[in-house]
Amino acid sequence: MMSLFAVHAQETTGDLYQGLTKKLTFDRMIPPRGLEVTYDKTVHIIFPSAVRYVDLGSPNLIAGKADGAENVIRVKATVKNFRQETNLSVITEDGSFYTFNVKYANEPLLLNVEMTDFIHDGEEVNRPNNAMEIYLKELGSESPMLVHMIMKSIYKNDKREVKHIGCKRFGIQYLLKGIYTHNGLLYFHTQIRNSSNVPFDVDFITFKIVDKKVAKRTAIQEQVIFPLRAYNYAIRVAGKKDECTVFAMDKFTIPDDKQLVVDLNEKNGGRHQSFTIENEDLVRAKVINELKVK
Repeated sequence: MMSLFAVHAQETTGDLYQGLTKKLTFDRMIPPRGLEVTYDKTVHIIFPSAVRYVDLGSPNLIAGKADGAENVIRVKATVKNFRQETNLSVITEDGSFYTFNVKYANEPLLLNVEMTDFIHDGEEVNRPNNAMEIYLKELGSESPMLVHMIMKSIYKNDKREVKHIGCKRFGIQYLLKGIYTHNGLLYFHTQIRNSSNVPFDVDFITFKIVDKKVAKRTAIQEQVIFPLRAYNYAIRVAGKKDECTVFAMDKFTIPDDKQLVVDLNEKNGGRHQSFTIENEDLVRAKVINELKVK
């Protein structure tokens, strides 16, 4: 039974909240974008990174990733001429949150929408409040936006902190230029140099912890380390060119009797590359000062 005090509070304030409740102010609001959809045509929305989550406010909408593209969703109306406005929310892999107010239109003004024009790229001090940072599970306590900024900074600075790890065969050189660490994550800065005239097409790259004694003969007891993110993942290196890639992964250590083997495999070719990393290389990883990340 509601107390007389609670009844009196409702009568005087009109506020149904009980206890200590702080009112949400407009500076906490993420401004929605207006989106028109229709029944006979598909609206495509292009995001700056892969889509991880889509929520529809009404069964009057249907949405899904475009075939073969992780960063494009297609949206349509499931019924003609629905009258009530609804909404659509999207979370992307870089930790950004987007929200749209959606209404029906016979002829939508915009059938193809690109969201990159107003997304913060980490270079300005004041971020628009539509680019809220969503903390994704696999990154632990690290902000996806900060992970992106760190990888971008490593890539742009392009320093060779490690000078003894790499391999060179068939006119291709695969180098480890640096190992960095920040807040429970490791960052590997790699480079592919192609001194031949024939383009090098990357098939896949693997990171495996293997026994030192059997590293080159068998895959017994190997442990595969999967990168969480990659910045500028090179899929082709033209002749007389080079490309750098930065990988982010969970922090790990290597037992004394094991080593980390990094394999670079060429697509439809035999110019494969491989180098090894010891635990002593990992523990010397350079600590990143996020205040100096640009």
